[in-house]
Amino acid sequence: MKKYLFLLVLLLLNSSCIPVKIAPEIETHKIVVAKKFKRKLPKTTAFVFNDPIDAGEFYDYLNARYNLSHLDVGANTPFKIDNTTYYLSYSETERETQTINLPFVIIDAKRDANGNSRLFEDNYSKRTGKWYILLTVYNDDLKNCLKENYPEKEKVVLYLESLRKEYLTTQNYLELQFKKKS
Repeated sequence: MKKYLFLLVLLLLNSSCIPVKIAPEIETHKIVVAKKFKRKLPKTTAFVFNDPIDAGEFYDYLNARYNLSHLDVGANTPFKIDNTTYYLSYSETERETQTINLPFVIIDAKRDANGNSRLFEDNYSKRTGKWYILLTVYNDDLKNCLKENYPEKEKVVLYLESLRKEYLTTQNYLELQFKKKS
């Protein structure tokens, strides 16, 4: 009976992981300061969304969407809303969820103290990552169009949201060249 109880406790402890870092789950999009989202990014306001598609696909999407011929894709790509020109830039970044499996650390510490070899050394922590696309939009005066005080912010956000939806639902980016541009 003690053996079964020990196995049950070990199984419960095995499934109890302590999260150290948690990647945010963004349902549609979020407007955030990029540096607060990830330290290595610049201190600018950005439109952020989850990217479940393979790395580099957003580059291909922008290239096809705006007919850029692989020139300056994602670096100040011009687009228009109500006859006003804006400039779109993007970056891809990863955020990790990291958990520590404390029971494995404790078991190995006990085994090490008794002079035995460690069993779970490679299983102390677990990392899984999520990729995100960060979009920044500036106008001709180099003002960030996603800041709260920008007068046309809502129009820009609606445009970026439609861009996000189109990116996530388009299977073949060459289709974009045949769609009527609005």
